[in-house]
Amino acid sequence: MKREAPAKKPKKPNIFVRLLILVITGALVAGALLLVVYRDRLNLDAFKRWLTYHSLETSDTGQAAPFTHAGGDKLSFAYLDSGILLASSAGAHYYSFSGDPYAEEVQAMDHPVLSASSRAGVIYDAGGQSLFLFREGQEAFTLSLDGGGDLLSARVNDSGWLAVTAQQSGYKGVVTVYNASGSEVIQIRLSSTFVVDAILSPDCRTVAVITMDQEGGVFQSKVLFYPVDKEEPSAQASLNGATVLDLDYENGRLWVLGESSLMTVSDDGQEVTSYSFGRSYLKGCSLDGDGFALLLLGGYRAGSANQALTINQEGEVIAQQTLSGQIPDFDSAGNYCALLTGSELTIYTSDFREYAVLDSTQGARYTQLSSNGSALLADSQQAWLYIPS
Repeated sequence: MKREAPAKKPKKPNIFVRLLILVITGALVAGALLLVVYRDRLNLDAFKRWLTYHSLETSDTGQAAPFTHAGGDKLSFAYLDSGILLASSAGAHYYSFSGDPYAEEVQAMDHPVLSASSRAGVIYDAGGQSLFLFREGQEAFTLSLDGGGDLLSARVNDSGWLAVTAQQSGYKGVVTVYNASGSEVIQIRLSSTFVVDAILSPDCRTVAVITMDQEGGVFQSKVLFYPVDKEEPSAQASLNGATVLDLDYENGRLWVLGESSLMTVSDDGQEVTSYSFGRSYLKGCSLDGDGFALLLLGGYRAGSANQALTINQEGEVIAQQTLSGQIPDFDSAGNYCALLTGSELTIYTSDFREYAVLDSTQGARYTQLSSNGSALLADSQQAWLYIPS
């Protein structure tokens, strides 16, 4: 009879391998705990800034060398992940962070409008027929309205999808959604109520359409949420007659800026929150922060802002600060907000903790923030970056 060979005992792992695995696991756990406990003290955005601008030379104050831009009247700027976008009465211009020209559309614009996400920007002449979309260092595509329609608004999300609101003959408003290649996805035509604006969700699945009409002598405004593959709204909510000044869409909620309040609306239409300005007057607002809005309010209809506030999506004040001087420009992005005075730029976190101060702004009149905490500064002739250390 053949005898079976005895079963081999399993080989024990090398003791050094086991120790190495234990050390690596412990380091990962400890690192994760440190990130949680000390996340406010660790300057992770400084590392992001280094990755983005490591080849860009800066002065001791953190400012890059200024470059001359195209200029023009009615200037506005946008800070994109890939460069700097400028709109003016002379057209559209797209630059690298060091000022190298990427793309341009030189043409006269009576009412130039620049609308941007963090990755893409669209420039158009309000009341005109043409628009130009820029992203990733190039002009992605252009559009011209057929049938003599007039542009009311155009908004682009980070994916490069575009919601265009226009007046067209036979309708009170038309909203057209285009994908990142400029192909039409859906067109929503309304003949019973006026359309004043529209914006796409970050996931490109929903377009929020703002309408306004009169009922019984009273103005009524609503938001209608349309899936981009259907021509009927899936949800709607009343905006209580608010005149809509600006929009943002993030995390399943629509931010709506009105003349006397700031609202957020869940995209199922079930929840509407509101922060009322009370007896104060709106002087400015940025909706580009992550999960918060920056408001500038004043005590009188005429005059400048005397208070800056950050508001969360529940309509609650996160923090507030008294203002003692003129604020030529301001912005928000990521977890930051910035206030520019005649001589100083101060960057704060959303709870108004001071993050960085630049006390020599070289006469800058415009500023735009990046989500990593750096800032674009500009005047009527030049633009440059400020990169906090």
